[in-house]
Amino acid sequence: MKIILLSFLCLNLFANEEHSASNKAEAPKADLVLEGKPSDDMVDFNSIRDLIKKDGLQDELKKKEDAAKKKSELKARIDRERFHIPNKENFWPFFFETWLVRNAPKLKWDFQKPDMGIEDSYQAFLGGLGFFETKFKILLLDSTEIYRMSFFGANGEVVHLISLPLLRSLDLSKVEISILLFEDFLRLRKGYLISKLENKDLNTILGSNFSGKPFPKDIFDNSYRLANDYLFSKGFSFQEQFEVTKEMDQLLKSDMKMWNTYYTLLGKIDQLAKTNALYKRYADIYPSPEMQMSWLVPKSKYP
Repeated sequence: MKIILLSFLCLNLFANEEHSASNKAEAPKADLVLEGKPSDDMVDFNSIRDLIKKDGLQDELKKKEDAAKKKSELKARIDRERFHIPNKENFWPFFFETWLVRNAPKLKWDFQKPDMGIEDSYQAFLGGLGFFETKFKILLLDSTEIYRMSFFGANGEVVHLISLPLLRSLDLSKVEISILLFEDFLRLRKGYLISKLENKDLNTILGSNFSGKPFPKDIFDNSYRLANDYLFSKGFSFQEQFEVTKEMDQLLKSDMKMWNTYYTLLGKIDQLAKTNALYKRYADIYPSPEMQMSWLVPKSKYP
């Protein structure tokens, strides 16, 4: 019995020592994990991040993100600019060009035009008066709805509109046509027409942006109505016509032959306006050829 009990105690002691040794052998693995040292089965993310940085992949990703951001900002800016209203300097060329399109059925500027050589003659006329390097365009109208007018186009170019039926009815020479165009040029430089079209509401929106707001259609429509009113019926005042006539007088007097041509031309227009129903509105819009002739004649100092 004593022998059996002793053997049993020996076996328990041996088993306890073996279990203790086993726990001691496994402890280093636990220590490694607790100290942050990866085992063979763990992924070292810090090493992967360092590798990505080393290979430049993170820089490339940042470049792509920056490029996408710039593209988005550019698109937003372009979308916003679609709603931009031109400032005062750029608005009027745009306004009159669209006015031409809106009134195309009346003005009839889209037709096969004869080559009359007016451009070369007018260029020489301007140069003779010292107006060099003046950019211009002449648009013939197959209509008497508007007899003549001028406006500033893009980049300061002067756009002249003139009725071909008017030129033919008066049987004008190239010099006479050039004088008519030049008179309109002086009228344009004085800004008479634009001064009639400007108003507080229009000036408020020029240069603004209506992104996210209703388009100010009523304000623009009112400006087009005013332009039609003045160009088709009301025209210019006697004072404005007087100022233009006196400036023509001063500029042409250096060449009395040219001055006489201007005076004779006014007589032709006056006679046409009084005798031809197609031109009865002429003196209302450009008052009046007869008065212009009287303004040109020097006043006698003696009774």
